[in-house]
Amino acid sequence: MTDQTGAIQLPDVPVLTVSGAGAVWLTPDGEIETSSLEEAARIVHSRPSILVHRLNVARHLKVNPFTAFDLLELFAFTHPARHCLPTSNGLARAVGLASSPSLEDQALGLFEATNILLNDLTGLKDKYRKSAAAIALTMGQAGWNWAPSVQAALGMPDKNSRFGGLDVWTGLPEWPDFAPEPPPDDIAVSEEEARLRLKDLLGDGSESRPQQVEFSALTSHAFTPRQQKDVPNIVLAEAGTGTGKTLGYIAPSSLWAEKNGGTVWISTYTKNLQRQIDDELKRLYPDKAIKAEKAVIRKGRENYVCLLNFEEALQGGAAIAPDKIVLGLVARWIAATRDGDMVGGDLPGWLLGLAGRGKVTRLGDRRGECIYSACPHYRKCFIEASSRKARKADIVIANHALVMINGATRPDDPTLPKRYVFDEGHHVFDSADSAFAAHLTGQETAELRRWIAGSDSGRSGRMRGLEKRLLDLIGEDEEGIEALQDVIQAARKLPADGWLTRLRDGNPNGPMEQFLILIRDQVLARCGQPDSPYSIECSANEFPEPLMDAAEVLEKALQAISSPMTRLAKSLVRKLDEEAEELETSTRHRIDAAVQGLARRINMMLTPWRSMLTGMKTETPETFVDWLAIERVGGRDIDLGFYRSYVDPTEPFAETILKPSHGVVITSATLRDDYEAEESWQSADMRTGAHHMIQPPERAHLASPFDFSGQTKVIVVTDVRRDHMKEVSAAYRELFMAAGGGALGLFTAIWRLRAVYENIYGPLAKAGLDLYAQHQDALDTSTLVDIFREEEDSILLGTDAVRDGVDVPGRSLRLIVFDRVPWPRPDLKHKARKKAFGGSRYDDKLTRLKIKQAYGRLLRREDDFGVFVLLDSMMPSRLASAFPPDVEIERLGLKDAIALTRNFIAGKEQALKKNIIG
Repeated sequence: MTDQTGAIQLPDVPVLTVSGAGAVWLTPDGEIETSSLEEAARIVHSRPSILVHRLNVARHLKVNPFTAFDLLELFAFTHPARHCLPTSNGLARAVGLASSPSLEDQALGLFEATNILLNDLTGLKDKYRKSAAAIALTMGQAGWNWAPSVQAALGMPDKNSRFGGLDVWTGLPEWPDFAPEPPPDDIAVSEEEARLRLKDLLGDGSESRPQQVEFSALTSHAFTPRQQKDVPNIVLAEAGTGTGKTLGYIAPSSLWAEKNGGTVWISTYTKNLQRQIDDELKRLYPDKAIKAEKAVIRKGRENYVCLLNFEEALQGGAAIAPDKIVLGLVARWIAATRDGDMVGGDLPGWLLGLAGRGKVTRLGDRRGECIYSACPHYRKCFIEASSRKARKADIVIANHALVMINGATRPDDPTLPKRYVFDEGHHVFDSADSAFAAHLTGQETAELRRWIAGSDSGRSGRMRGLEKRLLDLIGEDEEGIEALQDVIQAARKLPADGWLTRLRDGNPNGPMEQFLILIRDQVLARCGQPDSPYSIECSANEFPEPLMDAAEVLEKALQAISSPMTRLAKSLVRKLDEEAEELETSTRHRIDAAVQGLARRINMMLTPWRSMLTGMKTETPETFVDWLAIERVGGRDIDLGFYRSYVDPTEPFAETILKPSHGVVITSATLRDDYEAEESWQSADMRTGAHHMIQPPERAHLASPFDFSGQTKVIVVTDVRRDHMKEVSAAYRELFMAAGGGALGLFTAIWRLRAVYENIYGPLAKAGLDLYAQHQDALDTSTLVDIFREEEDSILLGTDAVRDGVDVPGRSLRLIVFDRVPWPRPDLKHKARKKAFGGSRYDDKLTRLKIKQAYGRLLRREDDFGVFVLLDSMMPSRLASAFPPDVEIERLGLKDAIALTRNFIAGKEQALKKNIIG
């Protein structure tokens, strides 16, 4: 039965908008009412309302989450895979309405936005309307508040499927298959060719920037044939803010790809820069269809939705009523997404928060349990589609972590790229540190057990285990079957579910848990603050006899896993050889992937773990730093174990990525730690791995075209005690008010951020300034930065991740306030590196880099301006070289700092208005 569609049926509930100054209600009768936050907090649980981001509203009202008609859910259903900022004004702009600072106007706007979204549903074409109606019916049966209104707009579906309309994979296209690509040619790109390509990208009438032209010509040197094995052509290019380095390296990259029929991988550290590069490529490929073929964004498998996991979530125990609502919104997105990227793609980041991040991210292949061509959705798989497109693309936009994992686990793979551009090159060291570290911990070993043996609960689904994934591939190979059973049996000695509870209760089960309980005893006995709410650690030496004995037993248990796993991998490789004539291409691909998965866990986990355990009898090799630790979040233990990192993680990076490459560009605005000429390049070489190469890189610094001395001020406040949070909070509050918003507050510790937030949220709200904060608002960092970018007078507080992710041109960023000098965290890993890399000079280098990176955020285009304030009178003069040489550092009391900030920003804004009018 099909109902008549097109009816707009609004919920008979009020609209609610909230700020730090109070709450405004728009009643169903059209009356405006105001209330205090305390009064609103009492009302919301008994009076459902229409609002934007119920979790963030609950956080501001300081109440537990409550039921509401969240307009973000309605927007995600109506316009899946479309951008929308999760604020009242953001939603208004997304549906074509004007924004307003007034809570009353915002409430009226939300009422109108509700009408617009429901009306948009009435206009869906019949094919899409039927699908949406079926999903809405299922979500309504699960208790979705918006369901009656949505069903009135869409009507009832003609029929319902087994999955209640959520089986959207049936309508997805299959990816096309192609013959393997031949290896690329090796024709050089000349400096002049790079310049001409850059000119074409910029177009007629574009402003000429000599630094950008020089940068593009320089990076072309990485796109010439290498002359010796393991000796790539490396270019280290520090390009100051405003150089235009993105188009600068796209020019020779795209030209080399076209001339040689190959692929260039452009690697970044942040998702924000991935999006920017993707946008810039529209200049190269203005046709959307051609761009989709020529340029691909690649991430790790865990970032993409797995259709099999999604199907199993619908039919398994996870599909309880509240989850059906989440899965309904995800189903709408799956049908509309560009590439299935759940993290940083076109799935709104705020939806992960609203739905429960784990409920969405678990739909990805987080554990490497893909069954490839054995999957019924294989030909529609987003991951496979992306992987195949990347093989034929000219440009692949990836991230440092994926590049390093690929290089480490697939060293003999002929499809790996030979030309790389590493943007945000100052993060290569930290990315390598993460990629090549070894953590013998409870979480890691429990994860390995699940990957090998499957779920302990016996449930089918995501935790499938090797037997379900590989048994059909092994076939009747008795050696392979025996190896499979041996590895599964051995893996059952690793920690099972509930291992942390057993450790707390003193009831370890198996050799790993016995090892961990002794590790815990050592950390608690030897660390300085065993009762700290934060992670604690101790050095890994002088082990007691019981721990040494436990390590020996554990090493044998790990060997019992490694040996049959190696035999299993060999049996699969043998099958590839012996049955080469009969195997289908898809089966070969499955076997290849299975072998890679086994090899990764042998080489990146089991072998390093065993080496760590056997090495406990001797001193740690100079190449490594070892320590024991208990990881804590909010005072709660979440993991513990034995940790190892390279003292210099660029060593394995150089071996696995740089040496096999033919050409590499490593670029950043902050490769060097200061503005000195020669000596500063030593730190750039050390942070990028260039010092491990036989042939030195080509190095160049291209100065920013911006007038930092005229467009910025740098202030060190001398009379605020950095450890007195009331004084620090007052300084932040007054400086933010002096700037009128458009301010970024950076912090060296989360607890300091939270203390300041609590002290300044109310006063700023009364002054009409919206305050957002990482670790406070129920929003992911990327979404917070997007809000900050769009709302010119807002204020954002954050730690390192915010500093790295902020690229905000214009008035939205005109003030940066740093709470204190960002010295490195003095942990055991840093202690080892400090000893190896120059003592206190290493501390200074890292600190200058952080200050330089933060300061560089102020100017992103020519007419930008801003003030950088450090609330730390103890800043030593040797750190001053983090700033351009012609920028004066003014040491002032807070009163004078506030006045200078206010006057400088007001003067620049007035001058800018005159130029616009003129």
